Amino acid sequence: MTLEVDYDRSLLGKEYKTGPFHVSADLIKDYCKALGETNPIYTDEEAAKKAGHPGLVAPPALCSVFVRHVTTPDIKLNFGTLRFHAGQMVAPEADIIAGDSLSASTFLKEVYPKTGRTGTMVFMVWETVFTNQKGERVADVQESFAARE
Repeated sequence: MTLEVDYDRSLLGKEYKTGPFHVSADLIKDYCKALGETNPIYTDEEAAKKAGHPGLVAPPALCSVFVRHVTTPDIKLNFGTLRFHAGQMVAPEADIIAGDSLSASTFLKEVYPKTGRTGTMVFMVWETVFTNQKGERVADVQESFAARE
């Protein structure tokens, strides 16, 4: 028997726009330093240009910094009392270059129950699509949140 999840279904697929997010060379370098990233196309502008890029390239997961600034509505989930972050996936689509200005479009992708050995949880999946100033899709970030009793 499948649990019927009670939440505001009108929010499924509804788009929420955010941005712009400016990608500076300093932001890229600070992000790389924090992660211990040493790839020269991420840390040295001349190396990035020698590799054929127009400027310093951001590591693909940089969008995970910006997704923290995306506001999503309460879906009014009527299940459980404990909520937590259950995972994140970043799918790069194109290079993000220092000087780019990114916009984000977020939507509730799915809500589903899952029962495991510790009981039932409900997962809420939000997807955020990042585009640059040229309208090019540069990354998709999917975040999952879970609720449990």
